Amino acid sequence: MQRSKNDVWVGLFVLIGAVALLFLALQSANLLTLSFQKSYRVDAKFDNVGGLKPKAAVRSAGVVVGRVEKIVFDDKSFQARVTLAMEDRYRFPKDSSLKILTSGLLGEQYLGLEPGAEEKTLAAGDLISSTQSAVVLESLISQFLYSKAADGKTPDADSPKK
Repeated sequence: MQRSKNDVWVGLFVLIGAVALLFLALQSANLLTLSFQKSYRVDAKFDNVGGLKPKAAVRSAGVVVGRVEKIVFDDKSFQARVTLAMEDRYRFPKDSSLKILTSGLLGEQYLGLEPGAEEKTLAAGDLISSTQSAVVLESLISQFLYSKAADGKTPDADSPKK
């Protein structure tokens, strides 16, 4: 009788530990967000979203003020349309701007929201028109190499011969 009672407690403890580990894994991978705040939806269009994913953070001054809800391709404008779920307690001017930023050197991407100066605030269904697309590392490297090739100089050609 005592042994089976201990087995039940050990099993319950292991089950709670497994659920806690699953919760932490989903939370750290941004696959689970528990927010009970009311939110409003706004859209933004980008030429290139890079590696931005749904559930990515929307930050202003380093504080998470919303999340990316969905990313779809708009076949009329040939741009990516990003829907944001902004927390209701944060209101930003209509002329605010968005840019895709990266946390760390090779970290995950998030949206940086810079408030504007207009008196009217964003409301549900509004479109943020001032956006800056993601910086693609491969594109920067190719532009650098192309500009060096266009110069026609190599580093050894500039140095004097001994």
